[in-house]
Amino acid sequence: MGINYEDLKREVWDKGICSGCGACVAVCPANAIIFKKGDNSEAPVNTGYCKDLTDHVKCGACYAVCPHTGDAASDKKMLGEYISIGSAKSAFEVPGRQSGGAVTALLSNAFESGLIDGVITVSEDRWTHEPFSVLITSDEAITASAGSRYNWWVPTLASLKEAVIKKKLSRIAVVGTPCAVQALRKMKESDNDLVKPFGSSIRLIIGLFCTETFDYGKLIEGKLKSELDIEPWNIKSFDVKGRLEIKMNDGSVQVISLKELEECIRPGCFHCTDFTAVDSDISAGSVGSEEGLTTLIIRNKEGMGFVDSAVRNEKLIFSDEYESTPIEKLAEKKSKRK
Repeated sequence: MGINYEDLKREVWDKGICSGCGACVAVCPANAIIFKKGDNSEAPVNTGYCKDLTDHVKCGACYAVCPHTGDAASDKKMLGEYISIGSAKSAFEVPGRQSGGAVTALLSNAFESGLIDGVITVSEDRWTHEPFSVLITSDEAITASAGSRYNWWVPTLASLKEAVIKKKLSRIAVVGTPCAVQALRKMKESDNDLVKPFGSSIRLIIGLFCTETFDYGKLIEGKLKSELDIEPWNIKSFDVKGRLEIKMNDGSVQVISLKELEECIRPGCFHCTDFTAVDSDISAGSVGSEEGLTTLIIRNKEGMGFVDSAVRNEKLIFSDEYESTPIEKLAEKKSKRK
């Protein structure tokens, strides 16, 4: 018997450290790992079948891609390796953008230039703000879905199965939080034959600065509606910068300390020490830049190639100016988690 989901369950799920990234759901060849719909459980479940346990056929794909198995990103520098850091914004109007619209500009240019054929990202119901993982295959759709929803927990990478297995896409960009980024890097580096098709199909990894993600039901229903009388349709956007900032449609801003929201934070987040998504090709966030700009950390030549292309095609405006102190402060704070 080889490595299988029971090892993952024992080492990660049962310990309450699952990040909920959805990587195991995506790569399971039997579709036997799922998050139950409407279930706020802290980890996925196996439906009763496993290639290794049931048919004695070597698998271990789920274990191979989990961000909490093997070496952890917490051993790396807080900001990770990078080529360049700066501030950026979209050179065109992006309705609903969270900060500078730089991520949308990068993806829009990549679609137009034929560099990618799909994007895995997070979208939301504009009325309720309820999030969901989505596969986008057009420039128009990526612009329409602009605006960060990464403060909500959602198994982002689950949509990779549709992209790779069903649609046979081979040039995929993925936008995700640090836990998802760690899983994606494992996919690209894995020698597991069942994981390789996923790794070879991922062309660009964009990581989002992240302190933690929130359980939608607990935050919206439990905290905002019941305790603060805030209805989701009155909310314009959310942002997390060491605290939760809620921008309302009437222009007002509600600020809630993370201490007050601990019961709404996904448990696995308390075990993550990576703020800037060090395993990405490009990291992005609003911290470290002026209002209306996005901080970009360009980590390798692949990431630089996408940025250079977007600047050259006048889709992205990039400047070397940024403020490192707030980024380092949040990165240091998160790095001390155990």
